Amino acid sequence: MKNIVIAGFMGTGKTKVAKILSARLNMKYVSTDRLVEEKEGISIREIFSKKGEGHFRKAENGAIKDAALMENVVIDAGGGVVVDPENLKNLKKKGMVVCLWADPGIILERTKKYTHRPLLNVRDPLGKIKELLKSRRPFYERADCHIDTSAMSAEEAADEIEGVIKNARTNR
Repeated sequence: MKNIVIAGFMGTGKTKVAKILSARLNMKYVSTDRLVEEKEGISIREIFSKKGEGHFRKAENGAIKDAALMENVVIDAGGGVVVDPENLKNLKKKGMVVCLWADPGIILERTKKYTHRPLLNVRDPLGKIKELLKSRRPFYERADCHIDTSAMSAEEAADEIEGVIKNARTNR
């Protein structure tokens, strides 16, 4: 089976959905954010504050290359991963990229209690969410399939993805 890459904006359910799928499909769960933190030895929040977003994105690109070489994995990709075309190309070599989407208000509701989201630690987080979604939308649209999780549980989103996988297998 091809790897499954769960991409999309923060707060769309990537981590929960990826963990559910990895358990259901007996595949290993891999978080690109966790790979970055392990390699850097500090949290993503600290990377942003001490080294900047540019340094984080370079480290993230390395994590994507490593994850893309793995087999039988569900990859939980960071929200900005797809902005770099090289990342998407690497992920698609051995995997199907599924982009999760949600309404900006839903994203704010899901993320407001977390302080580890460096891009949302601003005065107007809803405005920032809308701005980032607009700028990233063309990149998210390059995914193999898209699922709007605004009104779905993580389990329902995982069900949808399993359906897409089964369809892809039968349509070969």
